[in-house]
Amino acid sequence: MNAPHAVPPAAPPVEGRLLSLDAYRGFIMVCLAFGGFGLAATARNHLKADPNSSFWKSVEWFWEHGEWLGCSFWDLIMPAFTFMVGMAMAWSYVRRQGEGHSYARMFAHACTRALILIALAIFLTTNDGRETRWIFTNVLAQIGLGYPLLFLCWNRGWRVQAAAAAVALGGTWIAFVAYGGTGSLGPGVTAEWAARNQAELAAAWHKNANIFHLFDTWFLNLFPGSKPFVANDGGYQTLNFIPNLATMIFGLMAGEWLRSAAAPARKFRGLLLAGGALLVAGYGLDAVGLIPAVKRVWSPSFALLSTGWCVLMLAAFYWAIELRGWRRWATFFVIAGANSIALYCMSQLLKGWTGGVLRAHFGQKVFQVFGPLWEPTVRGIIIGLVFWLVCWWMWRRKIFLRI
Repeated sequence: MNAPHAVPPAAPPVEGRLLSLDAYRGFIMVCLAFGGFGLAATARNHLKADPNSSFWKSVEWFWEHGEWLGCSFWDLIMPAFTFMVGMAMAWSYVRRQGEGHSYARMFAHACTRALILIALAIFLTTNDGRETRWIFTNVLAQIGLGYPLLFLCWNRGWRVQAAAAAVALGGTWIAFVAYGGTGSLGPGVTAEWAARNQAELAAAWHKNANIFHLFDTWFLNLFPGSKPFVANDGGYQTLNFIPNLATMIFGLMAGEWLRSAAAPARKFRGLLLAGGALLVAGYGLDAVGLIPAVKRVWSPSFALLSTGWCVLMLAAFYWAIELRGWRRWATFFVIAGANSIALYCMSQLLKGWTGGVLRAHFGQKVFQVFGPLWEPTVRGIIIGLVFWLVCWWMWRRKIFLRI
């Protein structure tokens, strides 16, 4: 890896764009906009015909959120999204600083961006047109809630950033353990579900019976609504943004590492070491029973292990694109990543409408070209490609939706 011939292209300038980050962002956005390629639903269709298929059980697990414990690939989509927000900050505010923006002006920009992200999250969550849904667990809201704090970590050095991440994760752990849970089934949690998913967990980490849930029963009921907030069906909570902030800080650290003057091969090795260390820490805390890995409350162990996977995925893109110079294949993802906000909004608002239009023009069985079992996958890919073509049109005309 250190030999000159092993690194054909020159490393990008530290102030320039990082193509591997653009491609990585696009890859995550494609997975999201294509609905996981419909593979979880397709797997369930096949399991109805063959309930004992280990292959389709594996496919369903890989492309579906875990009920409570553990981490599948689909559970990594949101961490990757927030991790890349931190990475992007390593470039965006250096550019603004170079344009002469003061620190106060940049902080004001960060706060404004945060408010816009939260407002957009509420808008996208309120897609039934009945009343405003004051929910802050959408990925955009979670980013917005933590974004000003993330900015305060920008350009502070890795020691301050690591300390801030440790405070976010350690504070979360202390809050959960100190509260200890209610010891009873949370709202919407059945005895059967509890026996399957949290029988061996300390009460502090039970669904809709923990400290973050307690906060939401107070906070979310401050907003107007036709009925009081009782619980989030999935167990997600507003204060998840605190441990999620650590994920963004790790992304900021990775971005600043890749912006540094270190040799590309050294940067790659650093990513591998950091990713491996985070995996060991996260899975280790879960294995010894100290902190269970629960994505839906963004437990500290989940934050560590999910970030570890995010770093290793980044390392793979960095190796292929920046070290090996294999760039042409990444264009599909770069186009998707260039308009990630537009692609995200389309995927949240227009999937049903797009599917209905395609059925109207091409027949009600347009998605059953490979039979009804594969309909979810065909639907996910075709609708996703429609959204991607919109992004391609925007990219060709240099139209980029920014916040």
